[in-house]
Amino acid sequence: MNQFVKKAVRFLPIVALTAMSVSFQSCLDDDDNSALYRPTAVVTVCPAADGKFSMVLDDETSLVATNMTSSPFGDKEVRALVNYTEDSSYNGGKGVYINWIDSIRTKEPVIIHVDEDGLTYGSDPIEIVRDWVTVAEDGYLTLRIRTLWDGSGKPHYINLLSGMDPYNPYELELRHDAQGDINGQYGDALIAFNLNNLPHSDRGPVKIKLHWNSFSGKKSLEFDLTMRNETHGDAPKNLVAASLLK
Repeated sequence: MNQFVKKAVRFLPIVALTAMSVSFQSCLDDDDNSALYRPTAVVTVCPAADGKFSMVLDDETSLVATNMTSSPFGDKEVRALVNYTEDSSYNGGKGVYINWIDSIRTKEPVIIHVDEDGLTYGSDPIEIVRDWVTVAEDGYLTLRIRTLWDGSGKPHYINLLSGMDPYNPYELELRHDAQGDINGQYGDALIAFNLNNLPHSDRGPVKIKLHWNSFSGKKSLEFDLTMRNETHGDAPKNLVAASLLK
């Protein structure tokens, strides 16, 4: 296993972490290196044809790893949490030393026809947590989601639908199929959607409107999203395993 890929202990279900959260936080507070446990940023990991890779930090900034020659995720472009230290010795861009990096489940949106209701993608309730990892940038929509998990390990299917409005591909709906896992404890997870293949121009950011079925009814939220140019806080805690998202 690549030494820089963070182990999944922080993705244990929330029910498993509740009893240990107080003592664990106390240990971190006493540790001068506690900052290493927290992600520095959410990035897009972009592999190159020559086997190297870069990381897109935001719509204007790219990072180059000075201690890794190839992406730990192979030839897949994914969103990821990363903890890094700036490396001032690097010339030719913004160099960083990667302390650890962990991929986020990354998917394409599902394009449906206007006469489809999309019910095959589920309608179970889900919440979107509004914190720093819920962000629209680099043509990606990254979401921190919250729902019920019973601890059985059964995967939940999360999809983003486009095409509900035939005139606006940026009218999006987040769908959740819990596969019958509708009890248990609340837990959080991260998921990202690559929207760069939706029709767009290079005339600036687009307005996307996201709809979802929350535990208290229908909700919506708008984001300004800049698509990928072809030429080129606190840590989220108690996240469930990425393998539980499909």
